[in-house]
Amino acid sequence: MEAERKLILLVDDSPTNLRLGLNVLEEKYDVATAPSAKKMFSLLENNSPAMILLDVDMPEITGYEAIKVLKGNPRTKAIPVIFVTARTDSDDEFEGLTLGAIDYITKPFQPHLLLKRVEVHLLVEEQRKILERQTEELKRFNDNLQEMVREKTQDVLDLQNALLKTMAEMVEYRDPDTGGHIERTQAGIRILLEEIKRCGLFTEETKGWYTDLLLQSSQLHDVGKISIDDLILRKQSGLNNDEFEEMKKHASYGEEIIKKIETMTKECDFLKYARIFAASHHEKWDGTGYPRGLKENNIPLLGRIMAIADVYDALTSTRPYKKAFSHEESVRIITEGSGTRFDPVLVELFNNASEQFRQVTLQNNQRL
Repeated sequence: MEAERKLILLVDDSPTNLRLGLNVLEEKYDVATAPSAKKMFSLLENNSPAMILLDVDMPEITGYEAIKVLKGNPRTKAIPVIFVTARTDSDDEFEGLTLGAIDYITKPFQPHLLLKRVEVHLLVEEQRKILERQTEELKRFNDNLQEMVREKTQDVLDLQNALLKTMAEMVEYRDPDTGGHIERTQAGIRILLEEIKRCGLFTEETKGWYTDLLLQSSQLHDVGKISIDDLILRKQSGLNNDEFEEMKKHASYGEEIIKKIETMTKECDFLKYARIFAASHHEKWDGTGYPRGLKENNIPLLGRIMAIADVYDALTSTRPYKKAFSHEESVRIITEGSGTRFDPVLVELFNNASEQFRQVTLQNNQRL
């Protein structure tokens, strides 16, 4: 199939130059001629040439004036223009190129050189258009790819949250007396995290934390209770020493359960927070906690934060073996535990934000 011939518009006030240019170009291209810039603009109303060969010195409208009009019109600005002129001064050539011409050919021109330069510039223009199309296609592909990645990322996050929520609900189902505990400890953790950020504390420890994922992961802090005997977990009175020692194992059990899940999936970054919460939320600042007896800053910050949120909710909640403490009494108990059970800095932040903790308790009581 023969390739479509491109249209070249030749503009010159000299009939001789128009005829010569037409003879050179018509073998390979369709050629339209115009004896003036005014006639050129008239032809452009219904034609879109692949290139314009434009004389500089013409009456009424010069080539320099004409190209300014061409480049100022959205319909014609992309048409490549080559000046064909008797001017040989380098300043004239520089001006023509500055105005937007792609080349500057002096007259009298050599026919084979004119043909070759037109051919080369048309090829360059075609390659430019191809590159523009490919760039646009690449942009569309990239935009689609970003949307696909965003959707895939959201799917992974939704799956992670569903896994966390399902496992957390399993714990609450087995230990119904702590209903709502997970939601309330999440609220307490968020309050403390916001206070940490507001005060500019623990910047190194919290660098790179993904708060939403961290809060989702906190749902598994008691997942180890799945491995505790129902007779202990559902006991309606206080635990004896042996039972309490067995109950304490839920921190280690929780860590092991999460480790097993981590070995089964590549998408395990979200579980690192959960594992830390499960393993360290019963450690105490003075080293008397469990399961490892960690002390002070050796306890992960997540565990120290969860310790306060966990204990506050336990104090303000009703259990079969105790009544709920008031907010004021709970704050007093936690404050007295500063430096022994709890991180002193976090206790100070807790006191700063204690009214927000009260609101969490009030909202819980209103739902009951």
